[in-house]
Parts: sequence; C-alpha cells; structure tokens
Amino acid sequence: MRLLKVATCSLNQWAMDFDCNMKNIKESICRAKAAGAAIRLGPELEITAYGCEDHFLERDTITHAWECLKELLVGDWTDGMLCSFGMPVLRGAERYNCQVLCLNRKIVMIRPKMWLANGGSCGDLRWFTAWKQKEPLLDEFLLPTDVSEALSQTTVPFGYGYIQFLDTAVAAEVCMELFSPVPIHPELALNGVEVFMNASGSIHQVRKMDRRLRAIKGATHTRGGVYMYSNHLGCDGGRVYYDGCSCIVVNGDVVAHGLQFSLKDVDLVVAQIDLDKVASPRDSNSSFREQASCKTKVPSVFVPYKLCQSFKLHTSVSTPIKVHCPYPEEEIALGAACWLWNYLRRSGASGFLLPLSGGVDSSSVAAIVGRMSQLVVKEIANGDEQVKADAMRIGNYIDGQVPTDSKEFAKRIFYTVFMGSENSSADSRRRSRALSEEVGSWHLDVSIDRVISSLLSLFQTLSGKRLHNKENGGTNVENTALRNIQARTRMVIAFMLASLLPWVHNKPGFYLVLSSTTADEGLCGNLTKYGCSSGDLNPIGSINKQDLRAFFRWAAENLGYSSLAEIEASRPDGALESTGTDRQEESDIGMTDEELSVYGKLRRILRYGPLSMFKDLCHKWQSTLTPVEIADKVKHFFKYYASNRHKMTVLTPSYLVESYSPEDNRFDQRQFLYNARWPYQFLKIDELVHQLNADGNVTLSILIN
Repeated sequence: MRLLKVATCSLNQWAMDFDCNMKNIKESICRAKAAGAAIRLGPELEITAYGCEDHFLERDTITHAWECLKELLVGDWTDGMLCSFGMPVLRGAERYNCQVLCLNRKIVMIRPKMWLANGGSCGDLRWFTAWKQKEPLLDEFLLPTDVSEALSQTTVPFGYGYIQFLDTAVAAEVCMELFSPVPIHPELALNGVEVFMNASGSIHQVRKMDRRLRAIKGATHTRGGVYMYSNHLGCDGGRVYYDGCSCIVVNGDVVAHGLQFSLKDVDLVVAQIDLDKVASPRDSNSSFREQASCKTKVPSVFVPYKLCQSFKLHTSVSTPIKVHCPYPEEEIALGAACWLWNYLRRSGASGFLLPLSGGVDSSSVAAIVGRMSQLVVKEIANGDEQVKADAMRIGNYIDGQVPTDSKEFAKRIFYTVFMGSENSSADSRRRSRALSEEVGSWHLDVSIDRVISSLLSLFQTLSGKRLHNKENGGTNVENTALRNIQARTRMVIAFMLASLLPWVHNKPGFYLVLSSTTADEGLCGNLTKYGCSSGDLNPIGSINKQDLRAFFRWAAENLGYSSLAEIEASRPDGALESTGTDRQEESDIGMTDEELSVYGKLRRILRYGPLSMFKDLCHKWQSTLTPVEIADKVKHFFKYYASNRHKMTVLTPSYLVESYSPEDNRFDQRQFLYNARWPYQFLKIDELVHQLNADGNVTLSILIN
C-alpha cells in the first residue's frame, strides 16, 4: 500500500495585489502541511491572479512574480511538500503561462501551458505563447540572477514532461489542456504518471459545473489515476466570477470536493489515496498494457525523493462522495451575490444603490443583493473573520457591533429608489416598497415630474414645440424622446444620490449604482444609451430573460421574498408610463423574451448571420410559422441589432454568467456601424423563402446546404 495525501485549493486572488495573493497562498500551504499533505496544488496564475489582462505584457508583472516565488522558496514553505505555483514566465521574447513545481526550496520543473484558452472572456493568446516546441520537449531555462543566487540553482527543466519520484510519477496540466480535443493526460498515463495536477482559472457559467466535473472524472475513469483540480474563487477584478469547485478524483470517482460559491479567501480540500489502487487496474488491463508498450515517450525529471507513506494501521483512505450540482436558478443567485460582495469589499465603496421600478429586472437585482447580505451574515456566524472584518468596515459598525441580521446589514449598505412620474402606477410603487422591506434596503420614493417638466419647458423654449406621448397624439419620435428623457433623468438622479446619500447619513465613502439590463435587451438594443441601463455594475447583464424569470420564481420561494411572486405575475406598465424602465415592451419591439433568448444564443454562441439563423429557425419553428413569417422575424431582429450596436460600446460592465454577452469590448468584437438593411444577406433569405414556397416538399438538406 502506497499512501499519498494530497491537497488542492481554491483561492480568492486579486489581480496585481501581490500581498493579498501571497497571504492566501501561504495560508493554503500552512493548511496543507497541517493536514500532512505531500502535494499542494494552487490555481492557474495564482501569484498574479488570472485577470491581469494587459498587465501581463508589463515586465514589472513578471519581475514581481519572481520576487514572490523567491520569497516562497527561501522560506520553509516548500519543505517536505511538492508545491505547484502558477505564474507568468518570460523566456526570451516569449511569455508563457506556467506551473512552477517546487520541492525543498528548489524549482524542480517549469511547465508552460500548451493549449491556450481564447474567445469569450478568455484572451490568453493576447498575452501568452503556447508551448509548441517538439525537440526537445524539455529544455533548460536560465533562472533570473537574483533567484539563481538565492536558490543556488542556475537552470531548471522547462517544457512538457513529468516528474519521476522514487515511488510515483506526477505531471501537471493547465486548465484548458483538460478540455482540449486531444488531451495530454492519456499519453502521460501510458508513460506511468499516476498523479495529475490541473491548475485552472475556470469561470462560472450557468450549467457549467456538471460539464466540468464530467471531464475531470473522465480523465481517470478508463485509464486510472489521481486527478487533482484547483481553481480560483471569487472576483479578481473583472467581470467574471471564479466558482472554485477544487476537487480530487481517483479512478473516475470524486473523493474530495470544495465549495463552488463561497465568500472565503481560501478553500482547501485534502484526500488520502492508495496509489496501488491506481496501479492495479492498469496492470490488469490488457489494452492499457499493449498501448503502453508502444507509447510515445515523454521526457521526465528524476527526483530522488519519496512522496508516499508506508502502510500503517488505522489509516483511512478517502472514499467516493456524491457531488451536488445546483440548479441554474441557484447558480444565478449565488454566483451574482458572491461577485457583488467581492467587488464591493475591494472597491472602496460603502454599498449599492439600485433604481427599483417594481418590475422583474430591477427586482431581480434587489433579490441578488439581498441574497448577498444573507451570505455575509451566514459566513460571519460560521466564524469567517475576513468576511466579518469586511462587513464591519463596509457597514460602518462601531463599538464591537457585528452584523447578525441580513435585513439590518442590508439597511446599512443598500439603497433602493423608486423614481416615479405622474404616469407611474400605484401597484408598481407598492411592489417596489414591499420588496425593499423584505430585503431590508433603505428605500426612497422620489418624484421626477418637476425635473422632467423643466427639461420639456427648456426644449419648448428652444424649439417652440411641446412633446406629447402616443396616448395624447404624439409621434414615435416624440414618444421615444420622452422615454429617453425620463430614463436619463433617473440615472442622473441615481448617481447624485449614490454619491451624496452616504454624506447625508454620515457614512463614509460612496455607493455603486447597479444596472438591471438583461443580455437579450442588450443584444437588440432595447435600452436607452446613458439611461437606466447605465450604472457601475450589472449583475444580470449576461442573463437571458427566460433564465431570469426562472430565477425570479425560485427566489420568491427560497429567499424569503414573497413579493417577487406578485411582481412576476403582474404585467409591466406601458413603456413610457413605467416607473423606471428605459426599455420598450414586447409589443413595441415586435420580439418576445423567448424569441430574444433564441436569437441571442444563435448569434453569439453559434455565430450565425442572418441566412444561417433563418435556416436554423426554419427547423425549429416550422410547425408554427411559415418561411415568410420566420424570414420577417429574422430580418426584424437583425435590423434592431444593427441599428443599436453603438449602444454596446457603453454598456455597463456585467457579471458574466452565460457563454454569450452583447458587451462590445470583450465579447462581441464586431463593428458598431452597420448597413441595417442587410441588402445582400436579406436577399439570400428572400431567395430561399421563394424556393421553399415553390416546393412544399423541399428536404431539410436544402437548408443545410
């Protein structure tokens, strides 16, 4: 029996805050050593944090990373334990995303990432080079002078290979390499590697946890092995939330699993493994033996050191456990709440302010902030000193007071504002107040009529014309102008209140304004530029309407906010007369929420243009719509999309929870000036519609081809 105790961790790092990151790294090492682990694995790029983006192009970032690594190596942090640290490494003109494997104050090997993640929220190719060198697979890397002198070590093996110890073989994978079409762990397994260490920077997306877990379990299901997976946890300074889930898998079974959504800075999981249970199935598998006999040889670094313990009585071995995958509604609530808390505690702000209209979108954001308050109070009750210190500072608690009630805490850090006009309904005002009471926010009811009246009077003085809405005989131009004036006025008031209300209430700092525009509204531009879609942060900006409504119903039942059920069941007020929205209703834009969700996924995930979208929807909707009707819908969407793309250049930074987002800079890098008539593409659709109508028995192959 070869007993090996291993530890992997999720760390809540902060891009470019080396002190914060080193504190968490050291804490994880201390806990791993206290547990008796022989291997400690940390997340990808843990020393700098993953979200440094163009800071990776600065030589200072590389220099500071080496300084931190040297600090870890000259101390006793790596004594008696193999530690894998993630950091950027510059090799000549090439910048690599690396795992640096260290033991007993020496660097054993540097493993550069071979397959980089790119697209969506990942842009590794902008900052790093993939390791593609074939000969030799392992090269020599000359250490920086100060590191070399401190360690009395001049060079270190650099490249693709594994470490051969006296009693087992260990190899590193880096994030995307697990999910690539041709992964490397099968080849390493045939070379005798028993322990795989995957350092990851995997962001949270709804429904992603199950896919990720299947890939991790599959890595050792048929070929055996121990798979250690580490991930970041929290918001490290950008739009994404890293959802932890560090785990240890043996022969396809999960034996240890960490937290997915947590306010903790360090989450460590430990497992004790019998490596003979890895070797035995391999030895008895004839196909494994045959393939191993003709394998491609992977180079190794020999380290004359034992990681395993010998057999001892009364020693327990970790056994398989069942992992709970949360419902998408839970993921939205927990992920967005944790993201907001991480942003709040590191921003210097004292809380949030939300224009609360009493509609589904803004009420969802209020529920998420309420959930955040519940999580904070819960973690404090569980003894988390860091959360306690942050909450006391942000909530301005004095004289030893500690947050013990989520509503009381929300009152200190959350303003909600109903900004109504003469057209606002009493029901919307009432629903807004009822939800604020359930969440616990400091609620204000503000009339904007005088401000609107002043602006309209100014326009009348300048132009000699008085604006009228549709109900009073106005044109579409007038109606749109009135809607936009209200929306932009509300946002001016929101930012004024966010900066001055803390001063009025003798609170330090400022409040962050929260926006509440969904991904579907952003995609088609159904929002006012610099209106209520603006703000400092948007926790629902990449969520489609269907998922948001599902979350809404779940929150009404599970978060204690019963007023959400009434809001969800109610129909919103008319577009111009609504209490805070700058968005038109379905009847005005000619697209339902369900249709927008379909368009969004086809446009962003499958990257369909007008013709491809038409073909796809002919399959999906052929039982209810004719080709002509489908063509009209596709054209209508793309006209809206093209006409409103300019709005995406100023869209509020959103919490990214889906694999698509309409945000311009990061995720939808298409131009924002279009010919909204799409003459060539729409002509192709018309030709295909004519062909389909001419032959009622046309086969589906026509659409595909």
